[in-house]
This record gives sequence, structure tokens and C-alpha cells, in this order.
Amino acid sequence: MILDSLDEKLNDVFEGRCVRKDLVHRIKKGTNIPTFVLEFLLARFCASDDPEEIQEGLQAVTDTIQTQYVRPNEANSAQSKVQRNGQHKFIDKVKVIHSEKEKRHWAEMQNFGSRRIAINERHYSDNNRLLEGGLWCEVTVCYNPVDEDDYTFYIEELRPIQISRFSYDDFTQMRERFTREEWLSIILRSVGLEPEALSHREKLHFLARLFPLVEANYNLLELGPRGTGKSYVYSEFTPYSTLISGGQTTTATLFFNKARKEVGIIGFWDVIAFDEVAGIKVKDPGTIQILKDFMANGHFNIGAEVIAPASLTFVGNIDDSIPHLVASENFDLCRPLPEQFDLAVIHRFHSYVPGWEIPPFSSKLLTDHYGLITDYLAEAFHHMFGKVSLYATVKQRAKLNDQHEGRDEAGVIKTVSALCKLLHPGQTPSDEEFEEYLTYAIELRRRVKEQLNKRKNDDEFARINLGYFNTRGEEIIVSCPESVGVNATLTPNRKQGSELAPPPGSPAPTPVAAATVIAPAVSHAIPPTMVPVASLPSLKEGELRLYHGDRGGSYRTLFFDHLQGSKIIHIEDPYIRSHYQVVNFLRFCELCVELGTVEKITLVTSYESEIEKQEVFAKLTTIENSISEHGIELKVEFSNTLHDRTIRSDNGWTIKLGRGLDIYQSPEDWLEIGANDLDLRRLRETSITYIQLHNSKIK
Repeated sequence: MILDSLDEKLNDVFEGRCVRKDLVHRIKKGTNIPTFVLEFLLARFCASDDPEEIQEGLQAVTDTIQTQYVRPNEANSAQSKVQRNGQHKFIDKVKVIHSEKEKRHWAEMQNFGSRRIAINERHYSDNNRLLEGGLWCEVTVCYNPVDEDDYTFYIEELRPIQISRFSYDDFTQMRERFTREEWLSIILRSVGLEPEALSHREKLHFLARLFPLVEANYNLLELGPRGTGKSYVYSEFTPYSTLISGGQTTTATLFFNKARKEVGIIGFWDVIAFDEVAGIKVKDPGTIQILKDFMANGHFNIGAEVIAPASLTFVGNIDDSIPHLVASENFDLCRPLPEQFDLAVIHRFHSYVPGWEIPPFSSKLLTDHYGLITDYLAEAFHHMFGKVSLYATVKQRAKLNDQHEGRDEAGVIKTVSALCKLLHPGQTPSDEEFEEYLTYAIELRRRVKEQLNKRKNDDEFARINLGYFNTRGEEIIVSCPESVGVNATLTPNRKQGSELAPPPGSPAPTPVAAATVIAPAVSHAIPPTMVPVASLPSLKEGELRLYHGDRGGSYRTLFFDHLQGSKIIHIEDPYIRSHYQVVNFLRFCELCVELGTVEKITLVTSYESEIEKQEVFAKLTTIENSISEHGIELKVEFSNTLHDRTIRSDNGWTIKLGRGLDIYQSPEDWLEIGANDLDLRRLRETSITYIQLHNSKIK
């Protein structure tokens, strides 16, 4: 190995936090041990540049893996070894679970195969992450020969492999010692890639795979050829992500297990990546609706309200010729997605990474230089994911053109935020750098918008000329390289057209069913006393009467269809005063986020005293700050003469509310059915009138 200037500088600045990546590649080929575990061992045994010491260290690492690392199919042998010898040291992932019934804690070891291992309190009190999804450790397991005890094994000693302390301030201070280009190279080398073998655009594409690791509730799609390492960073690079490889996907596994009343994997990981997305099979149709809710809002309600910051990544293969798909009248670049991924799901992707531009993995792409220890960089990413928010700062700085709708803006802002976190932690990028990030982010979102526009039989998604205004006030329109000048994608024919001939040698795609929009659905059965959406046939004008004690009147059921396509919503309700009334308004705002097109909400309400006004305004300000992260502006006005209760939308519908938003009875017990799900909550008697005004103008 020949050290370059960046190797020397990295070792000087991040002393003790670097590892030679060529050594990782050398051992990794012969074992399936996670990369961050392997680098922990290399940092211990190979902290030298002397060839002989490194060779001895590599042998020590190999011996340690052979004697201490348990493969999943060796659990029975490992347990037998502990019983025969009395104890043994393992490298395994340890998780501590509290048993409410037994009023005690038990340890689980992932590959050792036991879920009932006794553990002393000092271990999980010192390492809280054992209680929060688990931790890779060196752990000494002992055998308990006492027949009267209710456990066979217990943990004698435990040493976390993942770092237990991380200082973001130190991390940002050390980052200041490097230029932007040097830092970009360090990140790529840390994930095992050699930047000298990549173009600048390819570097950005590889960097894009890290966006979900630093930006909460980020939805990324990458489709491309096989062999480009699409799933590597989610399975090997960080302990905070998990990879689901195709197969069945259920509500209980992903979101919430009703039988056990437990949150699914959505609550335990920073990133959930779905590999081979084309092979995803969904048993429960309600799963897709919950997925839409979560991708839009970061939360869902399925008998219990769950809020989680997890980002979702969908990666898969695309076998067709890209020029063929782009030039086709009948197919698009989302063709490999499963049929359940309708327009509503696709619309929620913040970015679409062009995987066909990423070179296939080969030895020339692997670095033989130093990089940051994977676990250390993963901790930095985890900190930025949960504790650093740049959304408001980026939104204020980015001057986007009027082609951006609600989800377009949110996608672009979140992507630029991720780039700033990755390349400028604790810093502010220059105007030139910021505009470069803005250009790339808009391209990734425009790729999503172009496929939506191509699939939809009307002009709902026709505003595809996304762009921004630079520091000189010039409007810059950003294009996707593959679709420049291709009318089939830029101005698709809304009528059924003939399929264009594919380029020579490209495979001919088989016909697929036309995409359709799945209407919002309730995942539970509707009792006969509920008022279903079907009672509003074809969105005709008229009055809907709600009777005291009825159920089935959630805001989604009552308002969703009439507010579709809204960009501006004006609501007047004088009784947004008590806390529960503010919560009702919050639920209405969540519906607006779910609609996906809303850009502005104006609320006009009233008050009885200045104290009440200040209290209500403080709560509404909290909602204003929260909803701004979803690209929606909330404006609050107060009036002492207000009496009428209405919802007006710029889509032409006015909804007169007899009781305003206060249409629900308070549960007698907040643990009864209907406490959280408004479709199951009993209603107050009132009437709602739907009026269509074709010349409605709202500002």
C-alpha cells in the first residue's frame, strides 16, 4: 500500500478512528460478518503500517472470527460448547427485553439462538442501546447447572463493539480541516470506494444512497442493473438500518402487531430498505394504505397512533433498455415496481436515483486507502439523522420556481438538506456548492414527477419543468439527462398510442396493466351505523346529516374526496380554543398533508380573552412549525365577529360545517375503541353541506 496525502491527513486528524479498507476487503470475502464488526477487530489487531505486524494481526482477526463469531446455523453447536466448557466468549448481537409478566429483563443473542439469557442490570444500565434494538458485543456466556433456576445461560461479561460515546462537536471540528472535495473522498473511501475511479456525477449517485441515513422520513427509489451494490450500505455499512429482501410484507411485521400490541420494525431502525422491490408481495391490502400514510407524514394510525422517523429505501433491478422506456408511449421508468405501488405511492418518493448510471462493482472501484471506521461514521450519520434538522434553513435559502408543488418542494428541500449534512456537517456551503446540490436534488425529484405525468391520463402532474432562481435572479430549469428532447416523456400523449419500436438488441417489454389510483380506504370493517364515503355519490352538491351516536365520520371520510387537488385551503371556525379543539384542527392539518398537494392553510378563529388568545396561538404556532416541514404554510388569523364555520378550497368546493370541526363526542374512557381512530368515534348531531363554486378564488 502506498499512502497518499489524504491518508496521512486523515490519520493525523482522526487518529484512532481510521482503518485500512483494503484489509477489510481481504477478509470480508471469506466471511459474512458485518463490516462494522470486522473493522472493530482490524482496529484492535492491525493498528500498524508494518507488513509483518499487519500479517500477524490479520491472522488474529481470522482466528477471533473462527472461534467467537457464531453463524446462524451454528446456534446448537455454540450452546453445546458453553455447556461442555462452562463458558465461552462470542461476538454476537445482544438485545435486552423487559418481561412485564415476570417483572425482569432477559437477554437475547441473535446468532447464539437463545432468547432467555439472564443478564445483570449493570450491563444494560451502562449500555442503554441494549434496550433500544440491540448492540453488537463481545460477550462471555456461562452455563447455569442449577436445575431449579428458570434459565440455562447467563452473561458474565459484556463489551460493546459499537462505539459507546460519540461527540458531534468533535466530529464537526475535525471536518473543518478538510476541503469539500477531500471530505467527499473520505466518505467514499469509508464505504470502501475509490473516488479516483469515479466521475463527479457517479460520486453524487453513490452519495445519494446515504441520504436516508442522515435525513429522517426520507423516501428514496433506485432502480438499475444488477451488480451495482444497491443494497450494500443498508445491510453492511451501519447498524441502524435493516434490509428486507423481497418476499411477503405484512402490516404486523412492518407497522403494528395488533395481537401483541407491538410496533413493527418501523419503530426500531433509522432506515428500512426493501431489496428486489419488484418481488414485494403484500397480503393485506391495508398495508399499502398505511405505507402511504407513513411515507407522507412519518406516522400512521391503526388502532394506536405510531410516529417514527424511519426512512424508506426501495431498490430493485430494471432490465429494459432505458432509452426504450423513456421513448415509449406505454411504459415508464417505474415499470419494475409492483402493481400495488400506484400513483399515490410513487408521488411520495422524494428522489429517484438513476441506478443505470452507476458502474457495476469491480475490484478497480474498491479503495486500498484509509477511511473512517464504519461504526464511527455510522454514529455521525445517526446523530445527524435524529438531532440535526436543516429543513427550515434550506427552505429559506432555496428559491424554487412556481412549478414546484407541495411534495416536489419537500423532496427537493430534504435532498439538499441531506447533501449539506453529509458534506458540510456544522458548516454552511457556498452559493456555488448550494446551487450544485439544488440542481441535483431537483433532478432526482423531477425524475419522479416525469413518471407520474406519463402514467396519469390528465394534466395533474404536468408541471415538470422544476427549477430554481440562482443568486443572479436567473431561472434555471433542471432536466433529467435521459429524457432531454424525448417528447414521449416530456409531453406524453394522453390517448392510447402505438408502442415505439425498441432500439436494436433491447428486450421487448411485455404489456402491463394501466396504473390506477387506489382510493383511500379504511383498513377495518365498517359497522352498519357508520356513514360511508359512498353516501356522497360522484361528489354531488348536497347536505350530509350526521346523527348523535353515529360512527364513521373521520375527517378523511368526510373531506378527503372534496379537497383532492387543493393547493390553498381556507377554514373558518370560531371554536378552536380548548386543547381538544386544537387537536381536532391538528388532525385536519394531517389530512391536508396526506392530500399531498396543499401548499397553504389559512385558519380564522376567535377568542374570548387575551390570555386565551395567547395560549391558543402558542399551540397553533407549534402546529405551524411542524407542518412547515411538509411544505405547507399555515397562517392564523383571529376575529371577534366570526360566526360561520366553513372550509373553502381553491379546487372549487366550499364545505359548510354546522358545528365546525367539533363533531366528536369525547370518549368516556380514553382506552375504549374510538379513542384514537376517528372512524370509530361516536359523533355529535350536525349537518355538513357541500357546495361547488366553479369560480372560487382563494389567496
